[in-house]
Amino acid sequence: MVFQILTILFCTCAALQCGYFFFFFVRVLRFRNHGKTPAARDTGVQQPVSLIICARNEAAALQRNLPLILAQRYGNTPGKTNYEVIVVDDASTDDTVQVLQELGREYGHLRTVRILPGEPRSLPGKKFALGRGISSAEHELLLFTDADCRPAGPDWLALMTAPLRRGRQIAAGYGGFEMAPGLLNRFVRWETMHTFLQYGTYALAGVPYMAAGRNLACTREAMARASADPVWGRTASGDDDLMMRTVATGGNTEIVCTPGAFTLSRAKTRWAGWLKQKQRHLSTGKYYRPHIRFLLGGYALSHAGMWLGAVVLMVSGHFYPAAMLLALRCLLYWTLWTFTARILHERRLLFLFPLFDFGWMIYNFALTPYIFWKSKLQWT
Repeated sequence: MVFQILTILFCTCAALQCGYFFFFFVRVLRFRNHGKTPAARDTGVQQPVSLIICARNEAAALQRNLPLILAQRYGNTPGKTNYEVIVVDDASTDDTVQVLQELGREYGHLRTVRILPGEPRSLPGKKFALGRGISSAEHELLLFTDADCRPAGPDWLALMTAPLRRGRQIAAGYGGFEMAPGLLNRFVRWETMHTFLQYGTYALAGVPYMAAGRNLACTREAMARASADPVWGRTASGDDDLMMRTVATGGNTEIVCTPGAFTLSRAKTRWAGWLKQKQRHLSTGKYYRPHIRFLLGGYALSHAGMWLGAVVLMVSGHFYPAAMLLALRCLLYWTLWTFTARILHERRLLFLFPLFDFGWMIYNFALTPYIFWKSKLQWT
């Protein structure tokens, strides 16, 4: 009886995994021609854009990445930019002020908003800095990234805002991480790729639910609607996901998967630092819409049930049936991950797919409490 129940549960979980694959994840194939078609390269009439970066003690990152952002090819007149860059210095105590002053003398379209230490705040964490940046912006099209991000190319701004100029309200891009030695770097890049595969294909299926705030464009009206929602001020971060929760629909959101529209950051180099970062990011999950939580929970639970069921069945002497069904599911997913890694320019991950696939179950068990109970009041 126990074996029969376990077999049914294992088969159900494997079937659910295949269902998610064919209904959601296989839609990533629609990205295969991004960046190759004339439509992807055509940036259209370049309406003015306000690019906003919130920074706290990020002097080194700003010195490294900000010149690349300030040198974007975006202007209707040769030699004249058609965008502003607003850096909100959120009470930094390092050399951020000096770095911004030096860059400001070289780039006339750089503006700085300074939040003083001890200044009263009407919103927690990054939300306050973000609000100051938006209120200072002069234009209706907004693009957001982080101080530790660099654009993949000089047309990043044009490519990320192209959907807005076509009438969309939200454009969600890919925020990847630079390749570096070590297992942690590879897992971070795989997990980021896997997350993009989830939110990107869900959006293609008409149920957008999240975006990466380090590479996100939207209209001012969309951000105003999001910040007026009662849940906006409940967390220090999560502005990207909360905006998607309030505003995003299948008709007003576009996923941008053109390689020139990616951003790249330096990944954490220690497991403790990465776990702290993930705890903060995942704390917004409790505010997802019920049907989104159901879909995401179903995927994670079926993934865990499939792996645990397969291990128990194979150890208990029922090796071949469990191994064959598990192999079928893994063949589907690992093939799709290979394709996804190729279009996202994520290298040297293929041979670690088995380890990361199993490890993602442990990752979920370890971090799920932060989705339901933990709220972070700091954003750095």
